[in-house]
Amino acid sequence: MIKKVILTPFQKFVKIESFSGLLLLGTTIIALVWANSTFGDSYESLWQYKVGFSAENFELKKPLLLWVNDGLMAIFFFLIGLEIKREFLILFIFKSKSRNIARLGNSYGYRYCVFIGRA
Repeated sequence: MIKKVILTPFQKFVKIESFSGLLLLGTTIIALVWANSTFGDSYESLWQYKVGFSAENFELKKPLLLWVNDGLMAIFFFLIGLEIKREFLILFIFKSKSRNIARLGNSYGYRYCVFIGRA
């Protein structure tokens, strides 16, 4: 019952390609309203909340703002790079002239690696 009522519509919504854009737009609107409301101080204190981990001889605790800026943005740009790479591969693989260029580059790249490995 729960699977049909809740999970199936949610799964359909997640499969929509524009889901990430809608999610980003929604959270941006919520953050703007929250930051500019009377609860703006709690919004600022959330970003300054220390998050991290610690061990016996090591402690790494930084504000949430730094984790988002450094960690999540690195993941974001990594995924963007993978997406651009995929687009280039699709573009080059399916064109007949590009197949020959890819083979040529592959063979010369292999020879170059062997040459450097022997040096």
